Amino acid sequence: MDKNTQTELEAAVFRRLIGHLQQHTEVQNIDLMILADFCRNCLAKWYAAEAVEKGISVDYEQAREIVYGMPYNEWRDKFQKDATPEQLAAYQSKIKS
Repeated sequence: MDKNTQTELEAAVFRRLIGHLQQHTEVQNIDLMILADFCRNCLAKWYAAEAVEKGISVDYEQAREIVYGMPYNEWRDKFQKDATPEQLAAYQSKIKS
């Protein structure tokens, strides 16, 4: 596979991942952090960092809007739930190990 085709496939997969996360708002960021060690905010940070590497002006808030499909504050107000004590304990356990 040539590099251009690989890049196109990777971009398409990323778009599908973002779309999947936007559709599944019931999946909380803390759950993603516990299970996969990354969340929507991590994706936004990576997006913004890669933009900087390429000399493109995309800040963290702009990247979060791309990842969340709306301004982060709006997503948080609509979909984010308070973490349960069990979720917090699982996350704390994960970061300590």
